[in-house]
Amino acid sequence: MDAVIENLPIYWRGFTMTLLLLGASGVSALVLGTIIAAMRISPVASLRGFATVYTELVRNTPLTLVLFFCAIILPYLGSRLDYTTAAIIGLSVYTSPFVAEALRSGINGVPIGQAEAARSVGLGFGQTVSLIVLPQAFRMTIPPLINVFIALTKNTSVAGGFFVVELFASTRELANLNGDAVIAILLGAATFYLVITIPLGVFAAQLERRWVVQR
Repeated sequence: MDAVIENLPIYWRGFTMTLLLLGASGVSALVLGTIIAAMRISPVASLRGFATVYTELVRNTPLTLVLFFCAIILPYLGSRLDYTTAAIIGLSVYTSPFVAEALRSGINGVPIGQAEAARSVGLGFGQTVSLIVLPQAFRMTIPPLINVFIALTKNTSVAGGFFVVELFASTRELANLNGDAVIAILLGAATFYLVITIPLGVFAAQLERRWVVQR
């Protein structure tokens, strides 16, 4: 374990970058996914069609290709984004359809009579979705949403292959420098990932108990 302790600053550098990727792309994916979910139930056919195509296309595209496009193709087309920003964009886009599908399952669980009642009192589609439907959908989909963010935590490791020095890239560097302590180095990295994912699971359980929708 000496190799782990001696290299804690390198671990910490990668860990903080992983947290940055998780936080920024998680928030962006949540916002974008919510918009896509609302478009999936929109009365406007073109919006529904766009959201469906977007969801199926992005969800079935490997994350490596998404990040390759953001980190390699966009600069070739003239983009001046740094690699960290490109990784955040790629992770946000890739994660958003999973957020949208989780929310859509929650939306489908909201009794249709509530939306009809909202329209009967004069609320428009946007007000009905934002004030009546989505709050309940979020409460019903806490566990799957947290699972999406746990998966996002692990997906940040793919950014290490595109010039972003996050936890996985730092671990790879340490493993190359400490060939006689590879197992300890990998266990150290796994511990840092667990520091993120286990609290997320506990947080999800607490929210579910507090905000559970009575059926």
